[in-house]
Amino acid sequence: MPPVGAPGGRGGGRSPSRALVLFGILQFGIVGIHDRDLRWAFVLRLALLFFAVPTFAAFAAPVSLLRSGGPARLARAASAALASRPARFLGNAIVSPLVALALFCVLLTPFSATIRESPVWATAITVFVPVLGFAMLTPLSEPGILRSSTFVTVEFLLAFVELTADAIPGIVLRITNHVLDGSVTQAVGQPWFPSPLRDQHLAGDLLWFIAEVADVPVLISLFIRWQRSDRREARSVDALTDEEMAELTRAHLQRRG
Repeated sequence: MPPVGAPGGRGGGRSPSRALVLFGILQFGIVGIHDRDLRWAFVLRLALLFFAVPTFAAFAAPVSLLRSGGPARLARAASAALASRPARFLGNAIVSPLVALALFCVLLTPFSATIRESPVWATAITVFVPVLGFAMLTPLSEPGILRSSTFVTVEFLLAFVELTADAIPGIVLRITNHVLDGSVTQAVGQPWFPSPLRDQHLAGDLLWFIAEVADVPVLISLFIRWQRSDRREARSVDALTDEEMAELTRAHLQRRG
């Protein structure tokens, strides 16, 4: 049985609709309406656009479907895009956590108030943040991207450490007792709007929680990648003749000597 989210799997048809529904909620729900006024709404929208929407979209395997059953020209273009240097760079599980950390560290600077209150930046976030998240997650979930099991093991160990760093901006927002972005004017319009400092603490709680939960699909994708690489290398070894195996062993011993 194919895994959930793979082509032909049980999640293949529902994941795109889930991504679209979540995207619509983030755009037109309470988060989208108040993201310019409230830090916690802005952070929640940003984090879910970066983590959750691309996860649902990537696990539906649209690129795999395009490569296996799409028009020949588009299939070749998709394969070339996956094999390109930018895709391999962003899809590296050592690099992608650093991109996420850099993105959320902006929330600790005064520039975050400018981004939050600007309609131009709101449009840019809506378009580019999900694309960036999808570009980083897709190479991890694609079956055609194979690396050596040794590289994947190192990648997994380093990524496990780096992924915990995603929560640092949320922790800083939560424990800091002054407003980091410098915008201290309290939002008006609803009686339940929090004070600027309380707003920042709520944003920190949400970002901290989401960053930790979002590590799970990345680690699962890395584990699946390691399994694929291990099986591929095992099949290549099993296909060797006794003479080829002996020659490979001699070459290995000579290198070690």
